[in-house]
Amino acid sequence: MRLLHTMLRVGNLERSIDFYTQVLGMKLLRQKDYPDGKFTLAFVGYGDEADNSVIELTHNWDTDRYDLGEGYGHIAIEVDDVYEAVRELQSRGGKVIRDAGPMNAGTTIIAFIEDPDGYPIELIGKKH
Repeated sequence: MRLLHTMLRVGNLERSIDFYTQVLGMKLLRQKDYPDGKFTLAFVGYGDEADNSVIELTHNWDTDRYDLGEGYGHIAIEVDDVYEAVRELQSRGGKVIRDAGPMNAGTTIIAFIEDPDGYPIELIGKKH
């Protein structure tokens, strides 16, 4: 078994694709419209789906906003240097919601940014 993807519902597909590709540096792997269901699926990630887990962005054509609820946590991305990643992501338009620094009650360096729909994304420093 392996994890294939995580699905996020997004209000504006192009804005979300731009964020995940231009700000986070992922690639748009595939995209398909489903006119009968009135939705579009786009898959983004850092590598081919055959070898990597990816994110599925689901855009329901009649919905432009979602309530995130209290059950959702976050997506986590490993980076070499959290402080540098935060600077780079901010320069690309990323919204930082927790600056880089040690996690609460621990020593791992983390930060959080937010995607255009409000989903939090944790940046975690690579363990050396």
